[in-house]
Amino acid sequence: MSPSKTEASQEPGELSVGARWRLLGVLLAAMFMSLVSVSIVNVVLPSIGSTLQASEADMQWVLAGYALTFGVVLVAAGRAGDLLGRGVMFVAGVAIFTAASILAGLAADPMLLNIARFIMGIGSGLLNPQVMGMIQQHFRGAARGRAYGLLGTVVGFSVAVGPVLGGLLINWLGADAGWRSTFLINVPVGILAIVLALLWLPKPLFTKPSGKLDLDPVGGIVLALSIFALLLPFVQGRENPALWWLLAAAVVLLAVWVLWEKKYKDRGREPMVELALFKIRSFTNGTLIAGLYFMGVSSVWVLVAVYVQASQGFTALEAGLICLPAALLSAFSSHIAGRYATTLGRKLVIGGTLSALFGLLATIAVVFFEDRLGLNVWWMLLSLAFIGIAQGFIISPNQALTLMEVPVANSGSAGGLMQTSQRVGTAVGIAVITAVFYGLNHIAGYSVAMELSFVAISLLVVATLLVAVADMRHGHGKPAVSTREEYVPVTTGVQHTANGANDVAGPKEPSQPVDSQP
Repeated sequence: MSPSKTEASQEPGELSVGARWRLLGVLLAAMFMSLVSVSIVNVVLPSIGSTLQASEADMQWVLAGYALTFGVVLVAAGRAGDLLGRGVMFVAGVAIFTAASILAGLAADPMLLNIARFIMGIGSGLLNPQVMGMIQQHFRGAARGRAYGLLGTVVGFSVAVGPVLGGLLINWLGADAGWRSTFLINVPVGILAIVLALLWLPKPLFTKPSGKLDLDPVGGIVLALSIFALLLPFVQGRENPALWWLLAAAVVLLAVWVLWEKKYKDRGREPMVELALFKIRSFTNGTLIAGLYFMGVSSVWVLVAVYVQASQGFTALEAGLICLPAALLSAFSSHIAGRYATTLGRKLVIGGTLSALFGLLATIAVVFFEDRLGLNVWWMLLSLAFIGIAQGFIISPNQALTLMEVPVANSGSAGGLMQTSQRVGTAVGIAVITAVFYGLNHIAGYSVAMELSFVAISLLVVATLLVAVADMRHGHGKPAVSTREEYVPVTTGVQHTANGANDVAGPKEPSQPVDSQP
């Protein structure tokens, strides 16, 4: 059999196979750095509070400040990467994140620490959409599934190693030097990622638009304000109930943003977000799946950490260890799912939701029998493992499937939208479900609070399952993609999808960076 075009010759502007995987290595190193920094903080908060004399509000802002700025800049950062070059935005994000990590590690008081965390959120928000955009841009067919699988492996491993590493650093270096080192360890990783990015990312990193640069600043500001108004009550509403009025402002601002984007396009301009993306059913369903799943399962790890420490007397390190097998299995299942994302499609996501439901129900049973019959709580190692497996089968395949039919020129903003749904889902879920947990705990104790909170999470996972089944029934269960690495050109006037199978709604002459495939 004669070799295919992609195997026999190198298309102009296409990266070689080796260059693609080197590129992925740089992207994954930066993602690992940013994600470990999230999971490691939960364990070291008590040490921060004792050494900096931080109040509970100060410590909550260590978490909330990062989440807010990260969620607010995601879509705008994706749009900027689409227009100015994903490479330059990626390097800028890593540089900002690394510099802010130094500031956090050297912070002398809670105010400086929280300023550093705000800046870290900006850096992470800048780099994350570029990772999605460059995977979408430079990987095709089965290779894209493997790339997302490796991304999921890194996500799972970073979540697993973060709490354990934080506990070890505290035990080894003491409270003050321990929590500072959890930020300073980002510095060598960040510097290495910047150096390798400058060497290995496609050139040029910065793309000067051929026409007038149109970043839609008004649309960006209105969307950022709406996301901020939506997130702030869920991360700070418990301390300041008056903030819940911001939800009404968020709805109004979101409606204003949609109207602005429509008018902006009608005037012949390029809006910040191509609203026609939501006509792509796989993108809309996948974004909804991401939001619902993160709204539920993100709370699992928070509740488990609180329950085993407050009710069972676990140390921070033991609390990290009880979730370790689940996180490692998440990394492993992500790797496996990456091989089959383009062939099994939504069946993987459906299987993952079923595994999550089983794990949730099994954990409820462990808590029930521990409280009534004295069952050892370490049985959670097994029940939570099913939720870890589900993470790998849901998150990475859903990312690949959600962006599968998105035009390459819009992949940055589309990836930003999907991640924004995850951030909003996480903030809403943690706020609501932890409020249920603490409220029930005051009435009926930790065990009943844990059981009923997990029931609420299970209902959200069932909703995720229903959307995934509906998407599969509409023909997105098994994407029609090649099993080899394809090269799909994007020509003027035709907006090809990621799998090259059909045309979709979108700008017909996208402002596409020079370093993208022609």
